[in-house]
Amino acid sequence: MKGRFCNRFVWAFVLTALLVCQGNAGQETDMKSRQTVVSGQKQAGEPQFPFPEIPSDLTRPEDRKEFLLKHYWDNFDFSDISLVDNRNISEQGFVNQIALLADGDTDVELVRQSLDNFCSGMEKNIHARRVFMEMAYDYLYSPDSPFYNESLYLIYLKRMAESKVLGEVQREAVIFRIKLISRNLPGDKAADFNYYLSDGTERSLAMTEVKGSHLLLVFYDPECESCHEVLAQMTDDRALAEAVSQEKVSILAVYTEGNAESWQKTLADMPSDWLVGEDRLAIRTDALYDLKSMPSIYLLDKSKRVVLKDTSYEKVREALHL
Repeated sequence: MKGRFCNRFVWAFVLTALLVCQGNAGQETDMKSRQTVVSGQKQAGEPQFPFPEIPSDLTRPEDRKEFLLKHYWDNFDFSDISLVDNRNISEQGFVNQIALLADGDTDVELVRQSLDNFCSGMEKNIHARRVFMEMAYDYLYSPDSPFYNESLYLIYLKRMAESKVLGEVQREAVIFRIKLISRNLPGDKAADFNYYLSDGTERSLAMTEVKGSHLLLVFYDPECESCHEVLAQMTDDRALAEAVSQEKVSILAVYTEGNAESWQKTLADMPSDWLVGEDRLAIRTDALYDLKSMPSIYLLDKSKRVVLKDTSYEKVREALHL
C-alpha cells in the first residue's frame, strides 16, 4: 500500500505542475502530450485518463484550472467496469484530482463543485460507486496515505450524504462518519469523558488540572506496535520530560481498549509524572473521539480547546517548541 501511495504521489506532483503552472498563451502543449510526459512510462496507444479538453480561449492558469476541476470526470465512463478497474487510469485520475484540490490555492466552493462532478459520475453505477468510495477512504482518510486530508474527505462525505442512490445503511454510515470527523476540530472544546486511575479513582477531562500552557492527550493501547514506537519516542524525549517536570506541559494518557488486566500490567512502563488512566470503553462506545488509528494524539490548550487534532508527535514538538 505504501509503495503504491508513493508512486501515485510522484505522478500527481508532476501533473499538478504541468496542468496548473502554464506558460504564456500559445506555448501550451495539448492534453494528450501532457499525459504522455507525466506518465514517463506509458507506451503509445495505451489507454490514458480522459481529461476534459480545456477551451483554447482560457489562457489564464486560474481559469484553466477552474475549468479542469469542474469538468474533470466528464469524459470518464463510470459504467465501463474494465476502465474503473484499471487503477493506472481510475486511481491515478482520482489522485491527480485530489492533489489539485489540496494545493492550498483552491477555493472551497470550487472544491465542492469538483467533488460534486466526481460523485455525480461514480454514484450512478454500483461497481464504480464501490470502487471509488473505497478509494476516497484509502487516500483521504487513511493515516498511512500521503494525501490524508480530513477537510477534503468531509466535503466529499457531505456530498455523498445527499446522494439519492445510497441505501439507508450506507447513508447512515456516511452520516455517522461525518459526525465523528466533525468532533474535536481545532478551536473546539475537547469532548469531555470520564477516566479511571489505577486505584479506581474517577476523573473527567474537564476537571483535569492543566499544569502549564498545554495538555497533551494521548489515546493508546499497550498491545499496539505503533503505540510502543510513539510512546518510546515520547518517554525518551528529554525536552518533553523537562517541560513536564517544570510544569510547562501536562500529559494525560488514556487506555481505550477495555482490557483492564492488560493495561495494569504495563502501567510501570509509563512515566510517573504523566496522568495515566483507562476509560472503560466510554470513548469508543459513545464515539467521542475518532480513534481510527493508535496512538491518537491531541494537543489541547489550558482551557481544553483543541490545538492539534489526531496529530503526529513530530507536529506536537513543533507546536510546543521542544
